Amino acid sequence: MELVTHKKLYLVAGRISRPLAESIAAELGESLGEPNLADFSNGEIHCRFSESIRGSDAFIIQTHCHAGDMSINDALMEHLIMVDAARRASAKRITVVCPHYGYARQDRKASGREPITAKLVANLLVSAGANRVLTVDLHAQQIQGFFDIPVDHLYAAPVLTKYFRDKQLEDLVIVAPDVGSAKMARGFAKRLGASFAIIDKRRPKTNMSEVLNVVGDVEGMNCLLVDDMVDTAGTLSNAVVALKERGAKAVYAAATHALLSGPAVERLSDAPLEEMVVTNTIHIPENKRFDNLKILSVGDLLAKAIDHVHS
Repeated sequence: MELVTHKKLYLVAGRISRPLAESIAAELGESLGEPNLADFSNGEIHCRFSESIRGSDAFIIQTHCHAGDMSINDALMEHLIMVDAARRASAKRITVVCPHYGYARQDRKASGREPITAKLVANLLVSAGANRVLTVDLHAQQIQGFFDIPVDHLYAAPVLTKYFRDKQLEDLVIVAPDVGSAKMARGFAKRLGASFAIIDKRRPKTNMSEVLNVVGDVEGMNCLLVDDMVDTAGTLSNAVVALKERGAKAVYAAATHALLSGPAVERLSDAPLEEMVVTNTIHIPENKRFDNLKILSVGDLLAKAIDHVHS
């Protein structure tokens, strides 16, 4: 005789990821739980789930970014508090769903006396009570090895490449804006049957970039710049200008995570860019949207992953 246990699927989201979580819940035909998140007068965060989650298979969704009055630190702390609350409420298994994993850019010591924050965040999530992690396009794939629990690392490439495949762009070349994004760009080139180019750059200071050379033929071509994230858009806007100066017919850009910090919106609006395509791993408010911005949903991608993990 075989005994099969049935776990209750419980979906809940932090305040930053509510729109994406609602689309995931709709795809799964489930309702979102209510964590009743609130701030004390001194800024501390309080959480109390509205229903019993004892024995449930809990998926706690929160992207790590700044939004409105919340900083990335607030978002991360809110995520940790929800995980701790679920553990103390006797959830059978807790899966941390972070569409954008915070502090991932500091994945090694580039020089002395520096932290490795990607590992620190991994330690915090596990200490809070996470049994599994589900994320999209980590800045560095080796971050998966920072965990001693299962990590499901999803890729937004199928969502992004389908969009550009449907556009049927001729003479397409995929361009990596730096060496770090070369592997991702090669993957796009293979999926789209396009050629490949790379931009050689140096970064003299933090959040400053200088384009030095374009390796590959881009003259008269439709160029697609791909990266895992766009933050202040300094690298991307410089790359667009460099490609146009070298005779590119049209320049498109695609990124999974649209942080759009500081002057990013102004830079992208002013750049000779045909279209900027991003996903909704990070919610983009109306005041940060511009004419040639296209937002694709990863709700279906995450919903299928959650369904497979649960079942």
